[in-house]
Amino acid sequence: MSRVDVKKLSLCTSEPLSQEAVGHALSVFSKIVGSCYGPTGRLKQLHNGMGSYVRTTSHASALLGSLCVAHPVLKLLTASVQNHVSRFGDGGLFTAVLCCSLLGKLRCLNVASHTRVRICQHLLSQCLDYLASEACGCKIPVDFSSSKILLDLVRSVLTSKRGCMLSRVEADGVSTLILKAFLLTVPQNAGTSVAGFGKCFYVPMKDKRVLDSSVCPGLLIEIPEFHLARMLPGGRTTSNPIRTALFCTSLSGDVCETGEGAVVVHHGVSLEAAVLDQLLSLGQQMVKDGVGLVICQKVIHPALKQYLKENQVVAVERVGIAMMESLKEITVHLSCLFCATSGSQAIASLQLLSPAPYGSLKVLQTQYFAPKWFLHLIPEDSAICSLVLCNRNETAWDELKLACQTAERVLQQTVKDPWVLLGGGCTETHLSSYLRHQNADVPFSTLEDLGCSRSEFQLVADSFCHSLESVARCLEHDNGEILTDMTWGHSWSVPPDVPGHSPWSDFAVKCGCGLCVSQEGLKWRVLQTRTAASPSVCMKLHLPEDRNIWCYLALVARGFQGRLDTPKEGCRAKKGPQVKDDPGRV
Repeated sequence: MSRVDVKKLSLCTSEPLSQEAVGHALSVFSKIVGSCYGPTGRLKQLHNGMGSYVRTTSHASALLGSLCVAHPVLKLLTASVQNHVSRFGDGGLFTAVLCCSLLGKLRCLNVASHTRVRICQHLLSQCLDYLASEACGCKIPVDFSSSKILLDLVRSVLTSKRGCMLSRVEADGVSTLILKAFLLTVPQNAGTSVAGFGKCFYVPMKDKRVLDSSVCPGLLIEIPEFHLARMLPGGRTTSNPIRTALFCTSLSGDVCETGEGAVVVHHGVSLEAAVLDQLLSLGQQMVKDGVGLVICQKVIHPALKQYLKENQVVAVERVGIAMMESLKEITVHLSCLFCATSGSQAIASLQLLSPAPYGSLKVLQTQYFAPKWFLHLIPEDSAICSLVLCNRNETAWDELKLACQTAERVLQQTVKDPWVLLGGGCTETHLSSYLRHQNADVPFSTLEDLGCSRSEFQLVADSFCHSLESVARCLEHDNGEILTDMTWGHSWSVPPDVPGHSPWSDFAVKCGCGLCVSQEGLKWRVLQTRTAASPSVCMKLHLPEDRNIWCYLALVARGFQGRLDTPKEGCRAKKGPQVKDDPGRV
């Protein structure tokens, strides 16, 4: 289909950006990402102007990857958030909401840009130092001898995405499977490096019950041919490893796909026949070498498949490039044979093999997950597993897969840094209360080092604290009120229809993370309102042994370090394809 309008060329100008344009762009973008935030966040439906596939999501990576933004500030902002998600795998909406709020509040201050940046960096250092200290009251150590906090951590990721369409029982079941899959991908010598973990493959099973999902070690390869299942009715397990040959190039017999190496053809002999003879010679050599499994990334010639079948050799074709790296990992000492495109062992593609490049497997069997058959490859020792993931429809499955991948990354980061932050907005309000308390009386030496006056510091500090509180405020989507107490600095939610004369303590029963309960003597403050008194102390919460954490735990992913610096004036403006901003439809 041709374009309706002629695409406009990008136009670069050196004119400063107007405050009105920046404010409007940030406001619309903040409403889009803020309305998706949290377990009660709203879903967004995305599609392009030509009317293609409609995506329903509240996930940051899917949302930002599908939006087409033209404003230079939003381009910089979305690039920063996407970089944060690619590094840590989580916290995209949190980063976007905090950045939008911080940019929107700081740009309205009558303070020099370089002064705002220096003060924000000072406040950021205070936050990071506090989070790293033993006195921090909003973090919990992860005890890897118990699965309780790890399950809470995974469950918090899953339940924060409404598009997964999970009930409480289903969320618990999938959380357990994700934790099992994560443990299967932890190698014996993993250490604390995230790069040292194995890989979990997600096998799609759509239009199925979520509770039918399962996890198994090794790799599952779908086999459309039923005869392969009949070849291995009880699996193949021997005392000796199962010899395996893996091909990256085509074994279809096409002359144009013979890979590297030469095929010698005598005068008067058909080229296709010569290639087929070479394929059959290759099959004979593999049978002689005791190969039990042949896997080809592309196509295997029917004659070669028939010959291998007659000799009890399992042949699998069309596995695709996505599985090739993992196939090389799960087979011990495996070099990729006849690879015409990769930098693996340089062997002529249709030449006879030596036993050296073969790999090995411990167990080869079939698995049936209705209505599909799979070939189950179990290695000797490899940190690779397969998660058969089921959901009601394709849209819900896509969201569930993204949430599972996010939870997997969160668990990996937790091994590197075994602390988790309290959720439900309590971490943000606690940090805001801590900053207000710490900076109630700023030393003159600090102001001198920052090159600012006391009033300028307080203006920027208030904006920074309000931005933190705005993240907690985004968790409320039903016009309720958000409070913070003056003792712990936690977040408390009250319904929207509270009578004006009623005390807050009658409706604020538990804080957002569930660790604090209402008690007599608590002083309250409506979130994002100015108060003359700062909290007298930010108490560290002493957790009981039988604590019940319903909160949405979030990983200490050092997200604050990925925040966006305040854009300077003079950003280049671009015109091109864009999405129309409509605040009324956010």
